[in-house]
Amino acid sequence: MIQKSSKCPLCGGGLVQGATTFTADFGAGVVVVRHVPAEICDLCGEAWVGDVVAEKLEKLVSNAKADSRQFEVIDMAA
Repeated sequence: MIQKSSKCPLCGGGLVQGATTFTADFGAGVVVVRHVPAEICDLCGEAWVGDVVAEKLEKLVSNAKADSRQFEVIDMAA
């Protein structure tokens, strides 16, 4: 969750808009989501996603599990 202070919760660095890659390994399969909107720490590089993006990621992983997909790559920018 992105904190409203725009400071990284880990190191105190500044958060800037960017994108990251999210990977979920759920045992029977793997989901990779590229170009995920996030705030990136300009000091340590840690990525933080907001609640709306996190909900979308949860749905993507849940759908992959339900469809028994072993491997899927999704591009959020597309």
